Amino acid sequence: MTTTYRAGVITRPGGPEVLEIRDLPLQAPGRGELRVRVRACGIGATDLIMLAGKYRFAPKLPIVGGYEIAGVVDAIGRDVTGFRIGQRVAALTVHGGFAEYLVREARHFVAIPDGVSDIEAAAVILNYVSAWQMIHRVAKVEPGARALVTGAAGGVGTALLQLLGLAGVTTYGTASSPKHALVTKLGALPIDYHDGPIDRLVRSREPNGVDVAFDALGGKSISRCLSAVRRGGLVVGYGFMTATSRLAQARMFFDTFVTSRLRRRRGAFYGISLLYRRDPRPFLEDLPKIFALLAERRIEPVIAEVIPLARARSALELLATGTVAGKIVLTCA
Repeated sequence: MTTTYRAGVITRPGGPEVLEIRDLPLQAPGRGELRVRVRACGIGATDLIMLAGKYRFAPKLPIVGGYEIAGVVDAIGRDVTGFRIGQRVAALTVHGGFAEYLVREARHFVAIPDGVSDIEAAAVILNYVSAWQMIHRVAKVEPGARALVTGAAGGVGTALLQLLGLAGVTTYGTASSPKHALVTKLGALPIDYHDGPIDRLVRSREPNGVDVAFDALGGKSISRCLSAVRRGGLVVGYGFMTATSRLAQARMFFDTFVTSRLRRRRGAFYGISLLYRRDPRPFLEDLPKIFALLAERRIEPVIAEVIPLARARSALELLATGTVAGKIVLTCA
């Protein structure tokens, strides 16, 4: 009988080198909880921020990393209904996903439908729900709108391109030239940020500006996005991968909200963890929509690499290079 399991533990702040694969004692689920045997776990920029000790929603160290998982119900705690042993489920875990097993309250899990693999499920939980909510709950885009996506070849960026295309939106995506084929494949018009300021490049094609911009970078990119959208248009900031300090984050909030008003544009900031902590219901409503699109093959997550849990540190090192197009997924045997 299994009494321990392997997990990727963050013991101190740092880079990928601080992640250690350790054996931990296997626990039974408590009242209202499920124990899930993890089959796949997504890796994203938030995991790097968590490694650095800069993520505001992470518990105190040491912790098990891992933001999102797909797996199989292994044990069911008291008073849990609606789940069965062997059922495939997914969850936004925020932490705890880099592991062979996970115990969490049952209310956080969503069933994975037939036609969606474990790897695909893990690849869409964070990226595609974030993109869906920014498009439909924050920006409320209409068919025929025009949009700009920075970091278009990244995990959330590729999800935005696909979902904006399904929504009938003409989209421009910024990426380096080697990634333009991917941006085009996903239905967007590529813009090489090496060719000049992105606001000028966008305005050369859209003289009146785009209706909405989705910006993952922060800093100077926010200002460029504000100049790229039309008067009355919207800039949605999310992730802000360049913000590693509270001061930098505060500055980016200022740029998004205050500067946008001075320029007669609208600014909004999106954070899936913050929204989930306030009210998990929108996420639990939207993830099944994403799974349905995936089962119908109307979307296809861009999966850059599939790497075993034992090599989680290497996966994080690869992500940190900034060269990855799409999503990295860890798998557990």
